[in-house]
Amino acid sequence: MRSTPFTTVDEWYTPADQADGLRRLFAAGRRQRLVPVAYNAHADCTAILLERLAGAFSELGANTLVVDAADSAPRANNMAEVDLAAAIEPLSDTLSYLAARGLPLRHVNTRGSCEAWLNAVEQAAPQADVLLVHANARDLVRLLGRREARPVLVTSLEPASLTDAYTSMKLLAQRSGLMTFDLLTGMTGAPKAAQRVAERLADCADDFLGAVVREAVWLDRRDPITAAATPALARLAANQLLSPESANDQGRTPPRAAAAGLSLNTY
Repeated sequence: MRSTPFTTVDEWYTPADQADGLRRLFAAGRRQRLVPVAYNAHADCTAILLERLAGAFSELGANTLVVDAADSAPRANNMAEVDLAAAIEPLSDTLSYLAARGLPLRHVNTRGSCEAWLNAVEQAAPQADVLLVHANARDLVRLLGRREARPVLVTSLEPASLTDAYTSMKLLAQRSGLMTFDLLTGMTGAPKAAQRVAERLADCADDFLGAVVREAVWLDRRDPITAAATPALARLAANQLLSPESANDQGRTPPRAAAAGLSLNTY
């Protein structure tokens, strides 16, 4: 195995780095950010990872809408076919949720795309700084089309879960041309095993797809949901908010994203 690209980061960036991040943030304008998360049928910790990621966005000042269209999501409310905005459930001042299982496929056009439905969701949630879209890779391909984005893969330490994450990466790389990914791994007190999982996925991405795992973060599933984001998770979230490929001309950019740096990180 080649030397890992990941480095351990134990402290925040310097004020100069944060100032640079702020300049980049303001230069990006007020835009919604699209964060696709690929559903993993073999990762039993996905709900925890999604909550931690949404919490990290909240800590950075973002209002987040979780659009849950994965196979594990609740069935969409019938109201969603009539009034998407009315089907969005507020969970807190900074977090809302749209149960959307089955909705993307109901809005596929003759070319196999449901980008128009994703546009409708964006317009239905003008208050959202972040649209965190959780769906299986095939639906993400239909939703994203040729949009620029950096999908987030999720996995546990189980081999079947890692295989599922790689399969999602392959689909998104081959069908949507997306070649840069982030990775969230759920673990229970096994950071070295989680690092090996990240290294293995990064190696496969590079060797077989020419793709890159940019940020790899592992989180202990025993930590409370209310726990503050680890520095690595905060940086992953900030990267997503600041990256040009995640920007959409609709909406706006949250105010505190520059609190974290832009490097490759681990736990």
